[in-house]
Amino acid sequence: MTATRLLLLCILLAASGCSTTRPAPNVVLILADDMGYGDLAVQNPESQIPTPSLDALAAEGVRFTDAHSPSAVCSPTRYGILTGRYSWRTRLQRGVLFEWERPLIEPERLTLPKALKERGYHTALIGKWHIGWEWPGIDGYQPKRGDTGDRIDFDQPLSGGPLGTGFDSYFGDDVPNYPPYTFIENDRVLETPTLQKPASMFGAPGVMAPNWKLDAVMPAIRDRSIAYIESRGSRPKQPFFLFVSLTAQHTPIAPAAEFQGHSNAGAYGDYVFQLDQMVGALIDTLKATGLDDNTLVMFTSDNGSPARDGEAMSGGLNSVRALGHNPSRPWRGIKGDAWEGGHRVPFLARWPGQIAGDRVSDRTISLVDSFATLAEITGTALAEDAAEDSASFASALTEDGSADQNSREAIVLHSDEGYFVVRQENWKLILGCGSGGFSRSEPCQEDSWQLYDLAADPGETSNVLEDHPAIAAKMATTLEHYQADGRSVYRGSKPSRLTKVATLSDR
Repeated sequence: MTATRLLLLCILLAASGCSTTRPAPNVVLILADDMGYGDLAVQNPESQIPTPSLDALAAEGVRFTDAHSPSAVCSPTRYGILTGRYSWRTRLQRGVLFEWERPLIEPERLTLPKALKERGYHTALIGKWHIGWEWPGIDGYQPKRGDTGDRIDFDQPLSGGPLGTGFDSYFGDDVPNYPPYTFIENDRVLETPTLQKPASMFGAPGVMAPNWKLDAVMPAIRDRSIAYIESRGSRPKQPFFLFVSLTAQHTPIAPAAEFQGHSNAGAYGDYVFQLDQMVGALIDTLKATGLDDNTLVMFTSDNGSPARDGEAMSGGLNSVRALGHNPSRPWRGIKGDAWEGGHRVPFLARWPGQIAGDRVSDRTISLVDSFATLAEITGTALAEDAAEDSASFASALTEDGSADQNSREAIVLHSDEGYFVVRQENWKLILGCGSGGFSRSEPCQEDSWQLYDLAADPGETSNVLEDHPAIAAKMATTLEHYQADGRSVYRGSKPSRLTKVATLSDR
C-alpha cells in the first residue's frame, strides 16, 4: 500500500471514530497574484529578490517545476481552483471579470469549500475574491462595468460572493484596483465607501472608504490570516481550510514602508519580498499554535507576471527586466500569454511528516487539479458532475507519483484572449496567438497553430508543426472531445467515440 493510500485509510478511520489514527489535515492554500516562476530565488539563480521564506518552504517540502494555472489571467484561474472546472466552459470566454460583474460560480455547483465542509472542515477565505458578486443597486438598479458605485446600496448585504460558494467566513477587498475601495467582511462592507477615489490614486474610478490606503491592504490580509490561524489553534478537533488570496504582486504595487529597499528589483521586488515575509509569518504562526505538524501548506500563483517595475504602483510591461530581474526566467512570455511565462507558475507544498523535504517533481499539474487532490487527501468522494476537469496529484505530493503520471490525458490552458493551449507529455500545441493582449509585441495570426517539443525546446523557439502534423491533429481532437464531453477527467467509464481524427486541413 502506497503512503498516500495508507494516509487516506487513516483519515477515513479517523472520521469513523478511531482515535489512534492521524486526524484529517488542516489545509492552507496561499495564492499569490501575478507572481512569476522566476520570482523565487530557489528557481532563479539570477533573481534580484531575496525570498528566504519561500526558499525554506521548498526545502521543507516539494517543489513542482511543471505547474500551470489553467488561465494566464486571474478570474478564470480562481474559478478553476474553487470548482475543479475550466472557466472557458462558463460565460467567461476571455479576459477577467470587471468591476460590478455578477458571480461567475453557479449557485448549484459543488465547490472546494462546500466539499470540505461536508467532511467537517471550517472554511475561510481571506484576501482577493474577483469572481463576482450580486451588488444591491438602489431602486433596483443593475450595476455595470464603468460605474463608480454611487448607485449601490452598501447598507444591504452582498450575495453571491465567498459565503455563497461555501466559505464560512470572508475578509478582503475584492479586487485591489477596482471599486469599492473598502474591506468586506462576510457579506457586509466594514466601512461605507462615501468618497470618490482621487484621480491621483491608482485604480479604476469609484467609491472609496475614508482614509483608504493601498499599501495597507497586504498587511491587513496578513494580520487577519494570522488571527484566523490563532483562533483555530483553540479548536484542534475541527480541521480547517484557509484560502489566503493575496493581492501582491498585482497592481497597485504598494509595498509597505518596512519592506521598501529590501530587493534590487525596485518596488516590484520589494513587494515580492513583503509577500515572502508574510508566508514566513503564517508558517511561524502554525508552529506557535501547535498546528504545524498536521497542516498541509500549498503556495502558488494565479498566473505569470507582467514584469512591471512598480513605478507609480505599476510600470510598463517587462520594465523590471531593466533592473536585472526576469520574473518569467527561464520561460518565454509574461502574464496573459499562451507562452510558458503566462501560465507556468511556482508551486510549493509542505506537510511535516508526510511530504519529504527538498524534493523536486517534474510532474505536470494544473491548479484546477487542486480540488481533486484535496478531495483525495481528505477522503472526499467526487461525483461525475463535480470537478469535471480536476485530476488528483496527491501521490506526487507524498511520494514520487510516477506510477500515475499519465493518469490525466492532457491539460488545457487558456490565454487572456481566449486562445487554447493543449499540453500532453512534452508536447505543447497553441491554437492561435502565442502572445496575449498584455504583450502583443509580435504579429499575431489568429488561425495559426504552433507545436513545441518542450523537452527539446523549453524556450518555445522552434515551431515543429510541419514536422509532426499527426501529433498536432491528435491533440486538437483531444481538445474537441473535452469540449464536447463537458469534462476532461473521467471517473467512470470514458465515452466511446467514432470521431474522425482531425487533419490540418480541418482547421
